[in-house]
Amino acid sequence: MKEDWVEESSVRLVGSRGGSSSESRWVNGNEVDSESPPCSLLDENERTREGYGSIKRRLVKKPKRVDSFDVEAMEIATAHGHHSEDISMWRILALAFQTLGVVYGDMGTSPLYVFADVFSKVPIQSDVDVLGALSLVMYTIALVPLAKYVFVVLKANDNGEGGTIALYSLICRYASVNMLPNRQPADEHISSFKLKLPTPELERALSIKEVLERRSPLKTLLLLLVLMGTSMIIGDGILTPAISVTSAMSGLQVEVEGFGTNAVVIVSIVILVGLFSIQRFGTSKVAFMFAPILALWFFSLGSIGIYNILKHDITVLRAFNPAYIYFFFNKNSRDAWSALGGCVLCITGAEAMFADLGHFSVQAIQIAFTSVVFPCLLLAYMGQAAYLMKYPNSAARIFYDSVPDSLFWPVFVVATLAAMIASQAMISATFSCVKQSMALGCFPRLKIVHTSRKLMGQIYIPVVNWFLMIMCIVVVAIFGSTTDIANAYGIAEVGVMMVSTTLVTLVMLLIWQTNLFMALCFPLVFGSVELIYMSSVLSKIKEGGPLPLLFATFFLCVMYIWNYGSVLKYRSEVREKISMDFMLDLGSNLGTVRVPGIGLLYNELVQGIPSIFGQFLLSLPAIHSTVIFVCIKYVPVPVVPQEERFLFRRVCPKDYHMFRCVARYGYKDVRKEDNHAFEQLLIESLEKFLRREAQDLALESNLNQMDFDGVSLRLEDTEVPGGDGIEEFRIPLIHGRRLAEAGTSTSEEAAPALPPRVMSTDEDRSLEYELSALQEAMDSRFTYLLAHGDVRAKKNSFFLKKLVINYFYAFMRRNCRGGSATMRVPHTNIIEVGMTYMV
Repeated sequence: MKEDWVEESSVRLVGSRGGSSSESRWVNGNEVDSESPPCSLLDENERTREGYGSIKRRLVKKPKRVDSFDVEAMEIATAHGHHSEDISMWRILALAFQTLGVVYGDMGTSPLYVFADVFSKVPIQSDVDVLGALSLVMYTIALVPLAKYVFVVLKANDNGEGGTIALYSLICRYASVNMLPNRQPADEHISSFKLKLPTPELERALSIKEVLERRSPLKTLLLLLVLMGTSMIIGDGILTPAISVTSAMSGLQVEVEGFGTNAVVIVSIVILVGLFSIQRFGTSKVAFMFAPILALWFFSLGSIGIYNILKHDITVLRAFNPAYIYFFFNKNSRDAWSALGGCVLCITGAEAMFADLGHFSVQAIQIAFTSVVFPCLLLAYMGQAAYLMKYPNSAARIFYDSVPDSLFWPVFVVATLAAMIASQAMISATFSCVKQSMALGCFPRLKIVHTSRKLMGQIYIPVVNWFLMIMCIVVVAIFGSTTDIANAYGIAEVGVMMVSTTLVTLVMLLIWQTNLFMALCFPLVFGSVELIYMSSVLSKIKEGGPLPLLFATFFLCVMYIWNYGSVLKYRSEVREKISMDFMLDLGSNLGTVRVPGIGLLYNELVQGIPSIFGQFLLSLPAIHSTVIFVCIKYVPVPVVPQEERFLFRRVCPKDYHMFRCVARYGYKDVRKEDNHAFEQLLIESLEKFLRREAQDLALESNLNQMDFDGVSLRLEDTEVPGGDGIEEFRIPLIHGRRLAEAGTSTSEEAAPALPPRVMSTDEDRSLEYELSALQEAMDSRFTYLLAHGDVRAKKNSFFLKKLVINYFYAFMRRNCRGGSATMRVPHTNIIEVGMTYMV
């Protein structure tokens, strides 16, 4: 009967004395669900419908309707949430030590080339040149990495995750600025999604939120800004190995006679090929010695710096006076401004403090920088400056010249290892950025190899790895010297910093609700410094500067075109979805034959029936007895716990045996489970949903049968024993089939489905019948129904859109990883039909 089914589009069954009625609201993909939050009839402002008396409203708790995706909520209402774990000081110190090998490799190797690049623009003619350059470097390190990142940016983390993607995700949770229109209220119940929203009293935060949500150009601009920052980080993955390895190898020119530039290039290329070749073994195997080596490297920098200060010129301590920066610019004017491009190299890798936050903690990164990295870098630069005060002609090879002769080879070995570690950090960061961009629908699907069974974040992307290697070799072969590579390097670094400054300012205004003066001081101070540096590095366009811009533009175009095509395809699916009236006219047999089995139809819709289902009905002589529309969806949170993974909803009446399933993943989640584990988790969640549905229908039926004059109503007659009735629904009813290869085990014993006082005989039989039908379908195994989609621009589209969609986007779809491989679908169980989406 019609009263027995709950429609996909948020139909609500209304209990009344005379029977049941329903009101429905058709929801398309651009709107959120119309489902209500869990509510109590104690609230007289909610669900004030005919037939419910004021006495009942005060006494009876009405369950949330089952037309919402909430099957997992019964397990995690109190299991998860924001709770801070007290970490011991020893654990924090251990993490701080580990950050040396992962976070600070890039910044730690900057003394290899900073002064060499600075004094290639400004020749040393007096003490003012050396002291001015040293003061500039010292205050740049103190202002950007220390003041900006350590004390401000690190706090703008997304549940412990950092980086450009994390900032964008954080903003997307507070304001509906995500370009893919598939946001659901149910997503806000994820553990890491729960946040303190802007208070209504703070008009500024709400007005910013409203402006961002209403103006599409601002959403596009924000997305482009994030993609530009991500593109420049990928560009860093190319330039960091090139400049670090080449700088380390340049030391051989000092010690080995006849070792020229060509030899440096050849040795550097050999090392780079070896570095990228071992990536497939995984970060943990490659990097298990990173922290001790970097600790030795920083100790060497500090010790050599102290040695040079005491031996050559202790008066370099005058550089703590910032007036020397003014004297430096006053004396050298335009050359000093050009030298800023070399000075900015002293903070390369500062973004890694924020980007790698997910592997460590804020305290660990702060302790490591303030107690080890910052003082050692200052001593290293001061020692080099002291050496230059006495030997100004050594500027081109200052690092190795300032090393005592007896320590050259040990320092050279440690420097080479440190350069490789710095390269490894940026390579791994590039893999993570590409993976996160794929999760947000901003990068073509690529093969991801998981290199660790314990650490899910350690991944390897073969295509990206070999692309980075080829580009690194090209950069080293073309430029040869670190000076020209440094000109290109600075643009990428400053560009990422400017993006972070913009996004953190938005977080301060929208989320933190910082005082307006303080919020504007942040971009005013740090943004001004970064703009000055950017103006300097952009002046070197002819000296290698176009390279990072070309890399960033290429990746930006790839990511934006993929996102643009994906959004148009999604909107086409929303526009062409099958109406519910058509499904009801077909009847429970769907106009064909229903055979035992479970059909998993993959699509991107979180609402409605996808048009591809109609193609299957037309193409297949029979359809499975149970059909589940599966949507793999990435939500703007770092990680979705496994127990919060699946959301279910019934589609059409009960006798159709059709369901909607949304499988949610965070942008840091890695889909490592095989198809058997996925199937097991899906079916167990479906069982729980069916039992929850039966309970809610039974409770609502009891409410409808209550006498309105019964003032002495007993609540325990309508509630499930055991408090909130949650425990009884944790054990699946079907125990005859468990897949051992999934790696999960359940030790609980079967519990009765529903208390006899709540479940009537008819409802109990209906539930048992549906579970039996599901068991029979499981015995016939799973079949994966996929669409082989072709996306084409409409004939009346403008030329640029046709060019982008029909050629560029189509080329990427043809050459990226297929849907079956991405979703880990067994090829023997696949049925595909062709589908053309006109966008």
